[in-house]
Amino acid sequence: MQQASDFLTECDRIHALVAPLDEAVLATPSAFKGWTISDVIGHLHVWNQAAQLSLKDEDAFKGFMRQVGGIIAKGGDLNSFERVWLDGLTGQALIAQWAETYRAVAADFAEADPAQRVPWAGPSMSARSSITARLMESWAHAQAIFDVLGVDRENGDALKNICVLGLNTYGWTFKNRKLEPPQPVPQLRLTAPSGELWVFGEPADGELIEGDAEQFCQVVTQTRNIADTSLKLTGPNATAWMAIAQCFAGAPVDPPAPGVRRKAEA
Repeated sequence: MQQASDFLTECDRIHALVAPLDEAVLATPSAFKGWTISDVIGHLHVWNQAAQLSLKDEDAFKGFMRQVGGIIAKGGDLNSFERVWLDGLTGQALIAQWAETYRAVAADFAEADPAQRVPWAGPSMSARSSITARLMESWAHAQAIFDVLGVDRENGDALKNICVLGLNTYGWTFKNRKLEPPQPVPQLRLTAPSGELWVFGEPADGELIEGDAEQFCQVVTQTRNIADTSLKLTGPNATAWMAIAQCFAGAPVDPPAPGVRRKAEA
């Protein structure tokens, strides 16, 4: 699966950023919920392990989810569970374990049948969708690290995976908030990192989103407010979507306020 290779490439980019950092820098809080750089890597590490279990050992995955449910039932949250699961693993030791695991995850999914159904916290999904979700979450959460370090990230055209995921969750974004998805779905005309023009969908009665593919991905993953981008929105559907876009699972989450999620001065 190409998505497994894309996931590996993205994780390697993140690893190149965090591997040289000392323990003090890894403990730096980011603009994302005050999570430290180590917290972000820990979150990715835990759920990469979950994805690997869902692919290779459904019973073990169910056991994992029972542990999640047990902690939440006692008043905890996902972060509480992750701290228990990591058992004190942090800093460079965590980064080493995360790197070993994401490489194994990429290898396992590369050999999998893309259509294989795998369990998850909600409905099951295909193996292709599962590794695409890992790519999206790794890319999205790492934005907080690039931002707090004041580093511009370099993207490849594998961002197309996240653009497609963002578009595919158009209807779900509204339904998740108990709203009827307005029709038609806006057409996307996005400029890829390579400079190629990506067009998704047919002309839609003037409903259109134009601009940089990276910025579109930032909005649908809620690492930027639409007001902090140069995306051009045409039509009420496009405007309504970009105000609440959410391509990740879970309860509705509001985007960050304008100016909150931004790159720090290096």
